[in-house]
Amino acid sequence: MAALLAAYLLVRSPWPLGLVRTVVAGLVGAAAALFACWLFGDVWNVFGIDLTATTRMWVALACAGIGLAVANLWGSRWYRVVIACVSIPVFLLAGAAGVNMDFGAFRNVSEVVQSTPYRSMPTARLHGTAGVMPQGLLASWRADAPLPAHGKIGTVHIPATASHFRARDAVIYLPPAALVPNAPKLPVIVAFPGQPGTPAYMFTSGRMGAILDAYAAQHHGLAPIVVAPDQLGEPDRNPMCVDSPIGNSATYLTVDVPNWIRSHLNVANTPDAWAIIGYSQGGTCSIQLGGGHPELFRTIVDISGELVPTIGADTVARGFGGSTAAYDAAKPLSILAAHTPYHDTTAIFAAGAEDTKYSGFARAVFGAATKAGMTTKLIISPGTAHDWHTVLYVFHRTLPDLASRLLGSKA
Repeated sequence: MAALLAAYLLVRSPWPLGLVRTVVAGLVGAAAALFACWLFGDVWNVFGIDLTATTRMWVALACAGIGLAVANLWGSRWYRVVIACVSIPVFLLAGAAGVNMDFGAFRNVSEVVQSTPYRSMPTARLHGTAGVMPQGLLASWRADAPLPAHGKIGTVHIPATASHFRARDAVIYLPPAALVPNAPKLPVIVAFPGQPGTPAYMFTSGRMGAILDAYAAQHHGLAPIVVAPDQLGEPDRNPMCVDSPIGNSATYLTVDVPNWIRSHLNVANTPDAWAIIGYSQGGTCSIQLGGGHPELFRTIVDISGELVPTIGADTVARGFGGSTAAYDAAKPLSILAAHTPYHDTTAIFAAGAEDTKYSGFARAVFGAATKAGMTTKLIISPGTAHDWHTVLYVFHRTLPDLASRLLGSKA
């Protein structure tokens, strides 16, 4: 529709001055868009990532279309003005859809307008006593009743009892094996999206539920339980997974959330059965919390994480009370050095091949983790950037092996 409208606004322009005016307006719109991408993305780094050529192209095309429409608002008949006005939201929507395709964030409009498309899951049905997971679970466990074809995804409220952190509802995934009588104790994956974001993104954009359902279908319904708590508080807030004036995010994620999981879900209670996974800001959290708490997590997946936690120029002032020492201590490399040597900890670092900045971060933290004694792996996703295409590439290649590792954990 956008292409047809653009063609109409061009072809039907009065010749020759009207056509020249319309073409110039479109070129000015495209040039202004590219300048804005350069200014906000490259100079001011507002988004914290490098904008890809594809994203810049779609923004330029949308603004070029708007330029065409604006040029047709003057000196045109009334119906042409109406068509020009209708064209503007169509051009904007087409550009947004193109950018979304580049980032791989949303599959449909519902996911755009709904921050959490999942229903509340009654916790009374989830109670279980945490303890030791049986050894050889994959080989020995079989359900006493027919298994559901798919796992269940829903929202739960995890109280901030110790931290008083203002967290949004978490989203959890229960595999088929967790939904039958006499369910076994299962391993846990704690997962974080990036910022801005909501916990649901790990299942809508990241497809964790679908990937683990496919694994469970081949392993007697067995797969890890996934808990995606809120590490942000609000989409536009970044507490940096530390305790600070912005919020006691670290205490919430390492005390309140694990306590709730143990008291409400039938899970294993050994660190080798717990993993922590994150993307972008969530990836930074995964290495901060996983590296800082080996007593909780023995498996870490950091996808496109940052080299240091940051909220911009006032990071130290707002997040660390002006203490440079406290800020330095919260950096992933500092955390890894402070807890060296690690024993029986596996860490996977990943980034998109087109994501020059974050692939550099991944290599740096990968090297430090290897030096600290972790069993490490570096994954570079071909042809992707700082986007959910990278996440999906990594999930498809790591979650099945990760599930087998966690289900095979020893007591």
